[in-house]
Amino acid sequence: MDDVFKALADPTRRRLLDALFKKDGRTLGELERRLPMTRFGVMKHLRVLEEAGLVVTKRRGREKLHFLNPVPIRLVHDRWVSKFAEPWTATLSNMKKGLEEETMEKVFEIYIKTTPERLWEAIVNPEMRRKYNFGVGVESDWSPGSRYEGVTPKWPTPIFEGEILEIDPPRRLVQSFRALWSDDAKREGTSRVTWEIEPIADSCRLTVTHDQLREDANEELYGGWPMVLSGLKTLLETGETLTTPGSLQYA
Repeated sequence: MDDVFKALADPTRRRLLDALFKKDGRTLGELERRLPMTRFGVMKHLRVLEEAGLVVTKRRGREKLHFLNPVPIRLVHDRWVSKFAEPWTATLSNMKKGLEEETMEKVFEIYIKTTPERLWEAIVNPEMRRKYNFGVGVESDWSPGSRYEGVTPKWPTPIFEGEILEIDPPRRLVQSFRALWSDDAKREGTSRVTWEIEPIADSCRLTVTHDQLREDANEELYGGWPMVLSGLKTLLETGETLTTPGSLQYA
């Protein structure tokens, strides 16, 4: 968390995060035009934000796009704010706005001290998943083309559903995603979620990409990812579960 506070302490870096808050997935050139400094200076600030995990980059052809990653801020919230039982604030887990294209893409990244195999098990095991996924387990035979459902004993019908589009244990899982928990969520239709696990020394970098979202999609679809990933990290590193408001909504 020292890197997060260091990154946020500089007003220029906060301006870069504000720019990504307003429009995510920007190139270096786009960000450079928003600041009165050289391209090299902007690159240095972006490097600090990347090292703190507040910015994630992805290649799209020749372009390198920058995405705001709200997960580290969610972890700060869980450590110091949630213990006072304050309501979970959507702005901490949803600090990004839509792209100019017809669809939106949200990228979340977190480092977890665990093995790829154990992390994979936490994603596909219904009972483990229920401990950090708002009380909802995911049931499937986990084969390509098969269906999956998010279920809980407290709810008579699935909370969400989809298909397994691609599966490569313990590295990559691609799923279609359809929310069913409210009429507003149902109207958003089908999007896509990609889980990518990369071992880094004694830890793993987990990147979750939620894309093919309608532009200005309902925040219910993607706003809970920071809490889910914070709960996953807590479970694997400590064996405990988060009890922040909303974290066990369907438990």
